[in-house]
Amino acid sequence: MVWNGVQQASGPPMVGRHAEREAVGRLLDAVRDGLSGVLVLTGEPGIGKTRLLEYAATRAAELRVVRLTAVEPETGLGFGALHRLLRPFLNRTGRLPGPQRAALDAALGLVPGPPADRYLVGLATLTLLSEAAADQPLLFLLDDAQWLDRESAEALAFTARRLHADSLGLIIAVRDGLGDSGLFDALTVHTVTGLPEPEAEVLLSSVPRRVDADVAGRIVAGTGGNPLALLELADALTAEQLSGIAPLPDPLPVSRLLEGHFLRLVRALPPETGTLLLLLAAAPSDDTGLIWRAAGRLGLSARAVQPAVAAGILGRDTPTAFRHPLIRSTVHAGAEPGERRRVHAALAAACDPVRDADRRAWHRAEAAEGVGDGVADDLEAASERARSRGGYSQQALFLSRAADFTGDPDKRAERLLDAAQAHLMSGDAPAAQTALDLAGVGIRGSVMRTRELRMRATAQMFQIVVADVPAMLMDAVTRLGAQDPRLTWELLCEGLHAALVAHDCTRGTSLTEVAAAAVAARHAPDFAVRGRDLLMEGLARRVAEGYERGAPVLRAALDGLLGGGGIEDANSPFAVMLLMACDDLWDVQTARELTGRLAAVDREAGALYALSITLLVEARYELLDGRFTEAEVRYAEFDDIVAATGFPGGGDINRLHLFALTGREAELRAAVRRTAEMRSMGQGLHHLMAQHALASFELGQGHYRQAMRHAWAVFEEDPPTNGNLVLPLLIEAGVRTGDRAGVGEVLARLEERAPLAGTPWALGTLALGRALTADGDEAEKFYQESVELLGQGPLALEQARSRLLFGEWLRRRKRRSDARKQLRAAYESFDAFGAVPYAERARIELLATGEKARRRTEETRFDLTPRERQVASMAASGLTNGEIATRLFVTASTVEFHLNKVFRKLGITSRKQIPRAIGEPGPVTGD
Repeated sequence: MVWNGVQQASGPPMVGRHAEREAVGRLLDAVRDGLSGVLVLTGEPGIGKTRLLEYAATRAAELRVVRLTAVEPETGLGFGALHRLLRPFLNRTGRLPGPQRAALDAALGLVPGPPADRYLVGLATLTLLSEAAADQPLLFLLDDAQWLDRESAEALAFTARRLHADSLGLIIAVRDGLGDSGLFDALTVHTVTGLPEPEAEVLLSSVPRRVDADVAGRIVAGTGGNPLALLELADALTAEQLSGIAPLPDPLPVSRLLEGHFLRLVRALPPETGTLLLLLAAAPSDDTGLIWRAAGRLGLSARAVQPAVAAGILGRDTPTAFRHPLIRSTVHAGAEPGERRRVHAALAAACDPVRDADRRAWHRAEAAEGVGDGVADDLEAASERARSRGGYSQQALFLSRAADFTGDPDKRAERLLDAAQAHLMSGDAPAAQTALDLAGVGIRGSVMRTRELRMRATAQMFQIVVADVPAMLMDAVTRLGAQDPRLTWELLCEGLHAALVAHDCTRGTSLTEVAAAAVAARHAPDFAVRGRDLLMEGLARRVAEGYERGAPVLRAALDGLLGGGGIEDANSPFAVMLLMACDDLWDVQTARELTGRLAAVDREAGALYALSITLLVEARYELLDGRFTEAEVRYAEFDDIVAATGFPGGGDINRLHLFALTGREAELRAAVRRTAEMRSMGQGLHHLMAQHALASFELGQGHYRQAMRHAWAVFEEDPPTNGNLVLPLLIEAGVRTGDRAGVGEVLARLEERAPLAGTPWALGTLALGRALTADGDEAEKFYQESVELLGQGPLALEQARSRLLFGEWLRRRKRRSDARKQLRAAYESFDAFGAVPYAERARIELLATGEKARRRTEETRFDLTPRERQVASMAASGLTNGEIATRLFVTASTVEFHLNKVFRKLGITSRKQIPRAIGEPGPVTGD
C-alpha cells in the first residue's frame, strides 16, 4: 500500500510505548531540522510495530508521508517494492546523474539497457529521494519489511545507511525471525517488546467485554503483553472464560489461537468475501486495477468487501487493506491449496501479458500443478528480463521455480545451475550452494560439471573460505580437458588468485602446482595479450619459475596497463593482484596510478565490492608515503561499504600496518589474533601480512630479535605481496643481533632482485641494505644514495626510515652535527605522520647528540573525522559538492553538511582555504 498524506490511526488508544514514541519524536524533529533519521522496529507479530507506524504518521505534521507495506506473495519480484515506493517520484529521474538514471531505469524496467549494478540503483534511490525531500521533508513508513524482495531491500538499506542531512526519515517495521539477511542490522534497531503488566491491563480494560482482574493478569502473563494477542483473546475467549467461571487454556496457545481466531472470522463470512480476502492477500493492495480485474474473473463484486469491513478484517478508510499484516499472512497461509491456485490463476489472467509479464508468469506458476513446460518456459523468460534489469535474486527465484516445473533432467539441472549463478551475482553464496546441491544429482557431462565446480569455488571465495578453492578449480580444469583453452586459462587465473591468498593453507593442491599449471596453459598461441592475462602469467612464473623469470613479465604487464591495456575490464579481485605485482617490483608510482584509475572506474560503475578492495590497496600506498590520515580515510570508507553491503572481510584486520606504525600495540595484537583464526579458513596470506606488521612494530620498539623472528617467517615463504618488502627489515634486525649468516642470505636475495625491478624504491632499498652491512666511507655513500633514491617517489615513510638509520650510523661514528641533520629530518617526518614508535626512537637518538626534541602540538586538521577529512581532501582537489557526493555514494546535502563542519573546525570561510588548512596542494588551474 502506498499512502500519501496522513491517515488517522484507528482502534483503541495507544497505551505506553514511551521509549518508542520518544524515538519517533526525535527522528521527526531531526527531519524537520533538515537532517535525516532511520529507525528499525523489530518484534513478534502483533507486538505493535504497525501501530507505531500509524502513530508516526499522525505526528508527521509538515512532512510528506509515504507508506509501503510489503506483500509476501510478491517477495520474489525483484525491484517490485522499490518501484511501488518510488512511483510518486519517477517524474524526477531526469535530474539524476547519467549512470544513476540508467541504472534505475534498467532496474525498474522503464527502458532497456545492460543489467544495473544494485548499489548504483541504491545510490539513484538515495539521490532521487533526497531531491524530493529538498522540496518537502519526507517520511517513509515501511511495514512488513521481511517480505521485501532482495533487490528492493538492498536498495533501501543502502539508502538508509547513507542518509545524513537530507530532510528524510525512514521507519522500518520487520518481524522477528524473518528477513534475516542482515541488511538492516547496521541501522538503529529498536526491539518492540510486550507491554508491562499495568499498561497491558489498561489496554484490556478498553475492550467492551468485561474481563475479571485475575483473568486479565493471567492473559497478560500468557501473552507476554502482546497488544494484538491481548485484544484478540479478549474477543475470542468465551464470556465464561473472561469472567473466571470457565478455565483458560493452559498454556495460552497465543500464536495458534490468534491464527485460528482470524481464520474463524474469515470462514464465518460469505464465500465470495472469503475468496475476495484471499485475492487481496495475494496481490499488492495499491494495485486496485489488477485486484478488480481479477475479482471480475472470479465473479466477485465490490460489495463483497462490506462483510469483511464490518468484521474488522479490512480497514474502513482503505477497504482493500487488511487491518493488520498478520491477518493477511493468515488468510493466505490458511486457504485451501485449490482455492489459492484458483485465485492466482485469476491474477495471472488479469495481468497485462506485456507490461506485467513477470507478475503474470509468477501467478501462473502459483496456479499450476506438476510438470508444465509452458509454465517453466514463461518463468525462464521472466528470469531473463530480471537479469537484464540487474535483478539477480529475482532471476534466481524464477529459474528455481522453472526447474520445479521442468521434466527433462538435463534441462532442470541447467536451470538450477543458472539459478546458482544468479544467486552468486546477487551476493547470496548460501543460496547458490543450495541450488548447486539440487542441481548436482542431475549434472551430466564435463562442461556442466566444470561449471558447477567453478560456482562452488566462487561461493567459497565470497565467504572468504579459501583453502579448498584452488583444488576445486584444478579439478574443474582436469574435467574440462582440452575442450575450451580460454576457459581453462580463466579457471587457472581464478585458482592462482585463490592459491596466492591461501598461500600455505591450500588443501588438495599447492600454490606452486597451480602456478605451474597456469604457466603451461598460457603458452596457447590464440590468446590475445591483455594486461590482466600478462599480470597473471607474471605472478604464475614468479611462483613456479622464480623471480628472474617472473619479474620481466610483470614489468611488461604493468607497462601495458599503464598504457591503457584493459584496466577498465579487470574483475573485482584485480586490485589484490595489482598489489602483489607492484610490491614485488617495488613500483609505488605505477601502483598509485593504476589503483587511482581502478577506483575511478569502480566509482563510476557503482561497483562497491571492487571499490572496497581497491580502497584497501590505496590505503597501503598512502601509508608508505606517510599519509596515515589519508589511509585511515580509505579504511573508514571500506568499513562503510562493508556495512552498506554486508560483504565479509571488514574490521581492524585490514589496519595491521597502520597499528604497527602508530604503535597501537593492543589493537595490533588483537588484529593479529584474528589473522591466526582466519588461517583455518585458508587465509594464509593474512597471517604473513600480520608477521610483516609485527616485524615493523618490533623494529620501532628496538626489539630486534622479535622483529627478526617475525620477518624471517615471511622471508621463508616469500609471497609476492610482501616477500621483498621485509628484506630491509631483516637486514637491520640481523645486523643489530649479529646474525651475519642470515644477513648475508637476505642481502643476496635483495642484490639479485632489486636490479631486475630497477625502480627508485628497489634501488633505494638495495642501497640501504648495503649501507647497513658496509663499513666506513662506503656505508655513508650507500646511505646518501638510499635517501636520494627513496625521495624520488611517494615514499616519505621509507625515506624517513633511511634517514633514521643514517643518523644512527653517523652518531655512532661521533659525527654529531651530521647526525642531527638526518635525525631531525627523520623525527619531524615520523612525528608528522603519527609514526609514534619511530618518532620516539628518532627523538632518543637526537637527545644522544645533545639536541632536544619535543613532541609537536597536534594540528587542528587532525581533529577532522575520517569522513570530514575525505570530503575536505576532495574539495581541496577542486571537486564540486555533486562530484564528491557521486564519488562517496552520498547526497550533495550531506557533503555540504560535512563541509560546514570542516569550515568550523579549521576556522576557515572558503573552499579556497581548504588546501592550505589540511596541508594538501590545491587544484591545478590554468594561467
